[in-house]
Amino acid sequence: MDLNWELLVRLLVAALLGALVGWEREQAQRPAGLRTYMLVSFGSAFFTVLSVTAFGPNADPGRLAANIVVGIGFLGAGTIFREGEVVRGLTTAAGLWAVAAIGMAAGVGQYLLAAISTVVVLVILVGVRFVETHKHTR
Repeated sequence: MDLNWELLVRLLVAALLGALVGWEREQAQRPAGLRTYMLVSFGSAFFTVLSVTAFGPNADPGRLAANIVVGIGFLGAGTIFREGEVVRGLTTAAGLWAVAAIGMAAGVGQYLLAAISTVVVLVILVGVRFVETHKHTR
């Protein structure tokens, strides 16, 4: 596959996988949903693609990757707030962090890793919520 098409596929896969997690978050009626998760995954993939392709052979792609993690940390921190004794938004912050990693995996062409990670994230979000819901109904 031509390099430009390959890079486009990486970005689109990242956006699609982010959309799957974002769709679940919207169905759960969380404040960060489809667009947010798609953008975080796409943006992480885009930065990753740039770090690998745009800065020449002497560039350190790990440097930009590390900064993606820090940037998403700040974005996630903005989703966490406290209402009295209850802290809200931790799952949203963790989900954004995880979907950024999924985008980074897609950005380097690790499609299987990105897809499996998306499934794991969805199992955690849906499966654990199911267990928590049924634990409280006994």
